[in-house]
Amino acid sequence: MTENKSYPFSDIEKKWQKSWQNSYRFDSSSDKEKYYVLEMFPYPSGNIHMGHLRNYAIGDVIARTKTKQGYNVLHPMGWDAFGLPAENAAIEKKTHPQKWTEQNIKNMKVQLSSIGLSYDWDQEIATCTPEYFKHEQKFFLDFLKKGIAYQKETYVNWDPVDQTVLANEQVVEGRGWRSGALIERKKLNGWFLKVSDYAEELLSELENLKEWPTSVSAMQEKWIGKSTGALVKFDISGRSDKLEIYTTRPETLFGASFCALAPQHPLSLELAKGNADLHAFIEEHSRNTSTQEAIDKAPKEGFDTGLKVAHPFIKDKFLPVYVANFVLMDYGTGAIFACPAHDPRDFAFAKKYNLPITQVVSGIGTEEELEEAYTGDGQLVNSDFLNGMSAADAKLEAIARLEKLNLGEAKVNYKIRDWGVSRQRYWGCPIPIIYCDSCGTVPVPEKDLPVELPQKGVSFEQTGNPLENHEDWKNCKCPNCGKDAVRETDTFDTFFESSWYFFRFCDAQNSELGFAAEKANKFLPVDQYIGGIEHAVLHLLYARFFTKALRDIGMTSVTEPFKRLLTQGMVTNISFKNKDGAWVEVSEVEKQGDKYINAKTKEEVFAQRVEKMSKSKKNGLSPVDIIANYGADTARLFMLSDSPPEKDLEWSDSGLEGAWRYLNKIWRFVNDFENTTKFDDKNLSKEQKELLFIANQSINNVTEDIEKFHLNRAVARIRELSNAIVNFKINSDNDKALIAKVLNIYCILLFPITPHYAAELWEVLGNEERLDEVSWPEVEKKYLTSSNVTIAVQVNGKLRATFETDTSISKEDQEKQALALNDIQNRIKGQEVKKVIVVPGKIVNIVAV
Repeated sequence: MTENKSYPFSDIEKKWQKSWQNSYRFDSSSDKEKYYVLEMFPYPSGNIHMGHLRNYAIGDVIARTKTKQGYNVLHPMGWDAFGLPAENAAIEKKTHPQKWTEQNIKNMKVQLSSIGLSYDWDQEIATCTPEYFKHEQKFFLDFLKKGIAYQKETYVNWDPVDQTVLANEQVVEGRGWRSGALIERKKLNGWFLKVSDYAEELLSELENLKEWPTSVSAMQEKWIGKSTGALVKFDISGRSDKLEIYTTRPETLFGASFCALAPQHPLSLELAKGNADLHAFIEEHSRNTSTQEAIDKAPKEGFDTGLKVAHPFIKDKFLPVYVANFVLMDYGTGAIFACPAHDPRDFAFAKKYNLPITQVVSGIGTEEELEEAYTGDGQLVNSDFLNGMSAADAKLEAIARLEKLNLGEAKVNYKIRDWGVSRQRYWGCPIPIIYCDSCGTVPVPEKDLPVELPQKGVSFEQTGNPLENHEDWKNCKCPNCGKDAVRETDTFDTFFESSWYFFRFCDAQNSELGFAAEKANKFLPVDQYIGGIEHAVLHLLYARFFTKALRDIGMTSVTEPFKRLLTQGMVTNISFKNKDGAWVEVSEVEKQGDKYINAKTKEEVFAQRVEKMSKSKKNGLSPVDIIANYGADTARLFMLSDSPPEKDLEWSDSGLEGAWRYLNKIWRFVNDFENTTKFDDKNLSKEQKELLFIANQSINNVTEDIEKFHLNRAVARIRELSNAIVNFKINSDNDKALIAKVLNIYCILLFPITPHYAAELWEVLGNEERLDEVSWPEVEKKYLTSSNVTIAVQVNGKLRATFETDTSISKEDQEKQALALNDIQNRIKGQEVKKVIVVPGKIVNIVAV
């Protein structure tokens, strides 16, 4: 017996990782059906984290399963390697961003390899290499020719800490998405991509993405922000021009009490030239506004311009025109008419400046006393020819009347804005533009690409963009006239690189083109894309736009990059603080009785919330340490079994220990097992039939579970199969042969989950062919008849095990069998069972605290 012999994971994982080094090369010439599996590639920060482990383990299950099912699988990996953290590290560590990045890539590649992932490393890319970014420089020049890229001076979101521009999508609740600093508005000249031209296509094609989470589609739909309304043209008293205002609520025009302009509106700026006070107001509020969400929370401020506009429906009624801090220039026309009774911002502004508040929509059909803005539905009141109409009908009638009076027209508007791609940083892809006093703005000739970053003479000690201060690199000759000129010193937003990397993986060795159209059209879209929900708008929206832009410059016929999307949940853990309120490393905390103690200081610490693992909360654990102590497969098994992939996974030391004990149990069983005969399927006993039924049902169910991303359920079914194997009473040589047959099925099903472990068990069983070269098992339908039923066992509502039993089992015995399972005993150990809910023949749910 090998009762005390532990599974030697370290030697076995090294053995198989070495063996698989050249096993996962993608054959672009294969006539097999392709399957493209892609996890969002990482930023090379230096070390992988638990989120990486979970994300990449999920992707590996799909890639290995599809390979076994006969697909030609493309499963690549690369590095999203440009970005501000490298510059910050250069300042902090006195090193060059490229050196820091390359070392981090080297470290992380070793760490990723230790997980046993089936990547084709021949397709590896790093976005910071000229071999990669020269192609996106060419794309940009093609976008420029096509009119997709353009330059303009405009107010932008300025991060005062990172000293760079941010896109609207990179501003979260008024703060920079990386620095957390309050965003300012600043007027700069920059380069833009015409995302807004693609708004309707980006919106309408969401309906075709049937295999995307509805939450992601909803977030994109909200960000695109399609609305229908009217463009109203107000006559300005004493002037020949009109004030154009886009509104989604033309039916509320009878409740209008004032109009308001954004501080950057052309009329605001014109009026400010002769008004120092207005000029000062605009300067103040241009600096301090960013997103609508942030503005909504700020106090409402306005400046009366003295102008008045004529009401389109009410003769001799004029509305004052203010410049207001809550109006954004980049939505609609940058001007609004305000109906205070039905908009909270307008209501607050009207109260502050003692302006009229006239209710025009009522839920009860008559005017009522309003303590706040009424935003519900109802009938029109105080609205002349609109009275008594529903809001929807009144909207149509108001638009029709505006068109008849030649004071407006129906209009569709989108919230989404063009993508400003200029960033004032060094560690990014240089924008291939040259400025010449004689020739103006000159694209860098294609033959001179790539425009590379300077390696020497770069200083990170000064604030701002190091390229702006690098005279030797910045100064050049105009490619048209040969006179002195200067380079564009802005670099691309790093989302530029991640918006097309999935194309490059289809043709990663192509030195002439970013990718060949025939390969992109053959291997895209990505069949399964996996990444965090935090990228629902930023990355995914830009990638969809970029794909359409590449189509329009003739690079591809693909219109959508990702067919199927999984947004995996976060890995969470409990966090701790000491008595002074400082965060404590979770790895240093031990439980002693009913208290938590810092093992280093011996002081009591106090449990906080269970939340996402992070450096700031010090509740993260190192995958490298976990793998060193338990092995990659133990970590993978726990990660995949404890929670559905789309849900958050709460880290559990006991769960990891449980996975380790399970692997050791089966390891000992297989190593003690011997078989010398071939299975004979004639004259099968009832017990043999039942085991064959469970084995084939497992093939059927595990295949379906993996396809549907029910990976925790797939693990539960595989463990159910192993329990049936271990508990089978061996009475003959043919029983042994049957166990060998079913163990082989078990190894194949387990292989995508714990590849090293399954491959070693397969070899221990005496199989000559390598497990990674064996096909996915076919169901033998003749064995799929049984008098047994599968019972799901839940603990506090989560599936933790299943077992097979006779369909005639009593409710009491069903409960007893469930409670007796080893997996369940381990789960509820030290807890009190408060209640057991039994659904006969289906489920046992144990409530334990």
